[in-house]
Order: sequence, then structure tokens, then C-alpha cells
Amino acid sequence: MDFQKKHTIRKSSFILLYILVFLFVGCTKQSKEKRTDGTEIVFSYAKQIKAYRYPDHIKLDVLNPWDDSKILQTYFLVPKGKEFKTDQQGILIHTPLDKSVIYASVHCALLDEINAYSAIAGVCDLKYINMKKIHEDCQAGKIIDMGEAMNPDIEKIMDLRPDALFISPFENSGGHGRVEKLGIPIFECADYMENTSLGRAEWIKVYGMMFGKENEADSIFTEVENTYLSLCEKAKKAEKRPSVLYGLKNGSAWYVPGGACFIAQLIKDAGANYIFKEDNHSGSVPLSFETVFNKGCDAEFWLFTYNLNKDKTYQELKTDCKPYSYFKAFKDRNIYAVNTGAVPYYEETPYHPEKILKDMIFIFHPETMEKDDQLHYFSKLAE
Repeated sequence: MDFQKKHTIRKSSFILLYILVFLFVGCTKQSKEKRTDGTEIVFSYAKQIKAYRYPDHIKLDVLNPWDDSKILQTYFLVPKGKEFKTDQQGILIHTPLDKSVIYASVHCALLDEINAYSAIAGVCDLKYINMKKIHEDCQAGKIIDMGEAMNPDIEKIMDLRPDALFISPFENSGGHGRVEKLGIPIFECADYMENTSLGRAEWIKVYGMMFGKENEADSIFTEVENTYLSLCEKAKKAEKRPSVLYGLKNGSAWYVPGGACFIAQLIKDAGANYIFKEDNHSGSVPLSFETVFNKGCDAEFWLFTYNLNKDKTYQELKTDCKPYSYFKAFKDRNIYAVNTGAVPYYEETPYHPEKILKDMIFIFHPETMEKDDQLHYFSKLAE
């Protein structure tokens, strides 16, 4: 074999060997990436949260409630005792959390339900928390009262050194003030911005991940979802869909739920027509009394919430605002209200929308309910 032929064979062999090595390295790299790639944790209803499970952590992306194309904050949930490094921006939270400061009563009730009550180390706005044992534990010194949510006691927070602060974000609020400088992880509780009841309730899974209670949270949500959907099917059997007005005038404006918010969805799922269902806002909308009256004067039902030491009456409603008495629902005595000072409405319903849905179906379509059913939160206004 001449030199030129030998050189060609050796060159071809080298090229073949290079290709094989390249393919081997490439395949190894791809399989490695596949092993370490995050698996998306799919949410069926929640739209403000994205979650990905990795071998050594969970990544949470809380979307900006006012701009879904942007991420409000990213969190890396890493089991305690494990090292974690990443070149991505985000907040590291070691789980399970066992010492947290909770700003809203709804999350106190939620942690109690998923058996993570012991992780509540501090609370804000204690006067608005309708949970007896929270007040008792604050009095006993087991839980620290951090003062008002808008101006918490920074020194108490520093002394407590909690694992995390749970705060609801607000549009154009400018952040969370001085607590942002403490170096304590702040979790943005954007669950209240979900525009469906099941979407908000599904956030229970997120809190389950942070407090080491995933199984409990998943089980609770599955039961909530099944009951809710079953009630929706019951409401569909009703022959009539009555019209519904919601809320009360506050000062010079009447703040009505937007047509894209969870209240509007609840009314729809309960087999009724919300008078502002065409509106596309997901929050409250300030309207003039005249606008609401023109749209809702003939509504068959009127629902609202209030907070008083005693139950409101028709006479008090008329005293508050005489034109209220001109509404059809007032004349027909079809007003139902929730006294949030007497029942744990805000603590329970965000994560148990099936309970308030059942109340609404009972009000709009009592003929579809069982004989022993009764109202849980709403009550018919007394004379």
C-alpha cells in the first residue's frame, strides 16, 4: 500500500473517530440536561404562578398581576441543609418554613388547615384576624403581634428573624418599605389577583410546597375542586337565571366587582346573571350611584358584605342611603349579606369557594338544594 493511500485511510479513521467522540459527548450532554431539566408543575386554574420541579429544588415564578408578560418575583425552594447555586436571579427560601410572619388573616387560616399552624411566628393587622387561637397565642406570647401591615414593627421582625414574610403585592405601591432592607425573603402573595375562585384556591398547593405539606394541600384542593364542579352541574339544572346586584356605596363611589373577577365568576357558576358581567376588569370598579342604579334597579337579588357588631337591617340600609329603597331587590326583600365580623368569611372562602358557591345556589335556586342544606355565610336581611 503506497504512502498516499495509507495517509488517506488514517485520515478517514481519524475523522470517523472524531465524529463518534462528538456524538458520544453530545448524547451525554443531552441526557445530562434532560436529567437536570425542570418538570413543570401544572396548575389547572391558577394563572399568576408557574412552578418547576428540579432534582434539588422547586422554582416558582410569581407573575406580575398587572402585566402577565412579566415576572414579579422568582423563588428557589431548597430543602434545608442542601447547598444550592444558580446563576439565575431570584430569592432563595429554605424549606420547610417553620418561622414565618403572616400579613393576612386568610393565610393564617390556610396554614392552620394544612397543619402548618406552628410555622406562624408573627402576624400583622391582628384586629382583622378572625381566628380565636391566633389572638390567644398572641396574648400568650407564642405569636408576635407585628402591628399594622402598612407599618410593621421592624425591631420585632429583626428580633424574631423569621424564615420569610408573606405579603400581598399592590399595584404602584412602591414596594414593601423598610422590610425589604432586612434581608428576609418576602413572598409575594398574588393569589388574590386570580380572577377565578378555583384559580385562587389552587394556590394552596404553592403554600404546601413551602411548608412541607404538599400532600395535605393537594388532597384539600382535589376535594374543593370536585365539590365545586359538582355544585356547578347542580346550578346548570335550574330553569331560570336571575339578575344579581353586588356591593354597597362607599362615600361618593360604588365599588362593584369587575366582570372578570372571581365574584362575577361565582355568580355565573351559581346559575345567575351578574349585572356587570360584560365589564372586563378583574378588580373592583368605582362607579357613580346613578350608573349602578340605572343598571341594577331591577336586579332580582342584591348581595353584599359588611362588618358590624350586629346584623344590618332593611331599616338601617334605608337610613344609610334612602335611594337604596328604590331598588327592586329591596322592595321584594331579596337582599342577602355577609357580616364578616360574625363569620370567618375572609379566612375561609378564598380557599373554599365551594362553600360560598353553595350559599349562592341556595339563594338563587333553593329548589335545587337538599332538604337539610342551609346558608353558611350569607343571611337574609332582617327588617
